[in-house]
This record gives sequence, structure tokens and C-alpha cells, in this order.
Amino acid sequence: MSKSSGFDYGWVIVGAGALMTCVGFGTMLSLAVFLQPISESMGWSRAGVSAAATFDFLCMGFAAFFWGALSDRFGTRIVVLAGSVLLGLGLVTASRATSLWQFQLFFGVLIGVAAGSFYAPMMALASAWIEHNRSLAVALVSAGMGVAPVTIAPSASWLIAAYDWRTAMLVIGIAAWALLIPASFLVRPAPRAADAATDAAPETELTAAQALRTPQFIALAAAHFACCAAHSGPIFHMVSYAMVCGIAPLTAVTVYSVAGLSGLGGRLLLGTLADRVGAKPVLVGGLFVQATCIATYLAVAQLGEFYALSVVFGLAYGGVMPLYAVLVREFFGARIMGTVFGAVSAFASIGMALGPWAGGLVFDTFQRYTWLHVGSFAIGLAAVAVALSFPTRRKQRLELGRAAA
Repeated sequence: MSKSSGFDYGWVIVGAGALMTCVGFGTMLSLAVFLQPISESMGWSRAGVSAAATFDFLCMGFAAFFWGALSDRFGTRIVVLAGSVLLGLGLVTASRATSLWQFQLFFGVLIGVAAGSFYAPMMALASAWIEHNRSLAVALVSAGMGVAPVTIAPSASWLIAAYDWRTAMLVIGIAAWALLIPASFLVRPAPRAADAATDAAPETELTAAQALRTPQFIALAAAHFACCAAHSGPIFHMVSYAMVCGIAPLTAVTVYSVAGLSGLGGRLLLGTLADRVGAKPVLVGGLFVQATCIATYLAVAQLGEFYALSVVFGLAYGGVMPLYAVLVREFFGARIMGTVFGAVSAFASIGMALGPWAGGLVFDTFQRYTWLHVGSFAIGLAAVAVALSFPTRRKQRLELGRAAA
């Protein structure tokens, strides 16, 4: 493994990736903080402003595939640099929007496309740089998403209180440029020798087109979609559900915060465990715990029960997210990982976009969340079943060999 100044430069890549996912996802998710001030200041409906978040997830998902393919062909640095410029541009232009459609375009489309440039390409690059602690490395890149709610969102809230929403969004946009553009120049391609040294790469190399037609890709994409479709609704409606159960609004927010912090710990815990026992069994176990937690929401009502469930639920849904990147790396190798993982992430983003919408539809129809949790539990069990179908390493190599023939 290539060294720089006596240490593995791969951990610099991991740090840059964590910063990018933190700022990229943090700015996108900060819309929750901006929602009320924008609605009251501009007279736009909350549904209209919130629609920008749906556009974010959808655009991020579709863009992730193209960003991943571009990173495989032209390198990761140019991709994350373009994404960094685009992210700041989206925030700056959204801060100047004078109509709802302009805001939805700038915040919902530009920022969504930009956020898609960081996750899959940097996960792929980190997995290529780090050999012996690969699961932990990709977990740390993903951990930036967990740090975002306790960094970007509070900063946005403080700026809004001190100035107004336009100034706050403008400042965050400039700060995104200041942080991410220099970080992009820290990104370097992984040494070829390091990639060749690992035994995780498949013996038979596939083209990207061949890989996207394999049962392994279909299984990974389906599992990631079902995983995100299962947990996104309960997460997004967690505060509302707690309030329905009689929890005070400000206290209900702390339930969500506990789940977010636990998700950060889950990424590190399950990433470390996957390095020891393998990504597949940890993924299957994490998905089963996630489904069980979703079902348990049907039985909780007290604040202490919500806190306890948030800890376990956060560990599960946060911990499984980076493991898909590890499995893609093991199945398909580093050469086409950006393309393949970008495509897998696209399906995950569609799942993330569906959950909040479905939860709102369920509540509007029945005035309670029972069927949201029942449906999410069923989808969560489906994710477990698909994850169980992943082949072993030996079987995987035989099947990939036949696919390439």
C-alpha cells in the first residue's frame, strides 16, 4: 500500500470523503430547518417547499449512476470537484430565488445532482485505497452523513436566527465552496499495486454493461432499495409519530436526534464487525434488526421506549448502509465499482424518496401510522430475504466467470 509521509494516504482519502458526504448531505437535509422560515417569508406552501427534498433524492439517485461512471472513466477528483462547484452554486442561486419553481430547480435539482457526486465515487475510491480495514473505511466515509445533522443543520438554524434564510443559505453555499473545493484536490487515484494485491477483487473482470446484467447486481440493487424504502418512512415520520403518541414536540425532536447519533455509531460498529466476520452476515443481521425495530414501533408509546428503540434502530439502519459498497467491491472489483455502486445507489435513492411520501399518504388516509409500520416491516423482511441470496465468495467467482464467458 502506498505511503505518504510515513502513513497510509488512503486515510486522507477517507477524511476527504467524510467531509464531502457531511457537507453534501448536510446541506440537502438542512431544508428541514429552512422549511418554516422560507414558507412564512415567501408565502409558499410547505408542501411546495418540501417538494424540493423529493427532487433532491430523485436527482441524487439518477445522478449517482452517471457520476460513478464518470469517476471510473476520468477519475474521482474531477467528479467531486465538479460536484463541489455545483453544490455551492445550487445553494447560492437558491438563496436568490424569487419564485417557488426557481427554488425547487436550484435547491431540488442542482443540489441533488451535486450530492450524488460524492457518495458513490468516494466510497469506491476509499475501498480501493484501504485494503485491510475496508469496511471501516467506507463506514467512515458514510459517517459524514451521520455527522451532518449535528453540524450543518445547527449552523443553518443559528444563521437564520441571526440574519434571515437568504443570508443563511448564501453563507452555507460559500462555506461549501471553501471547504469542498480544496478537499477535492486531496483526492488521488488509488495505487494500482494496492488494487492488485487484495484478494477481494474478482478473478474474472466484467465490463460495466455485463455487471449491470448479473444476478449479483440485481440482488444488491433490490436489497438496497428495499432497505431504504423500509426505513425512510419511519425515520422521516418519527417526530410526528412520537407526537401522535403524546410526546411534546420539542421532546419528540430529541428522539430523532438520538436515532441520528446512534446511526453514526452503527456505521463504525458494523463496519468494524464486517472487517472481522464479513460484510454479508453483518448486512443480513443488521437488516433483520432494522425490520424488527420497525415492527416494534407498533408497541411503543412512552418516551423511554422511544429512546431505547431509537438507539437500536439507529445502529441498524446506519450500520448497514456502507456495507453495500463493500459487497460491490468484493463482487465486481475496483475497476468498475464507481459505475456499479452508483447504479445501486440510484435504486437506494428511489427507495428513500418513496418512504416519506408513502408515510404521509398513510397518515392522511387513516390518521395514524399503523399501516406505515406494517408495510415498512414487510419491505424490511423482503430486504433480509434478498440479502440472504447473495452468493459466497467462491460461488460468486464461478457465476461471474460464466457471465463473462
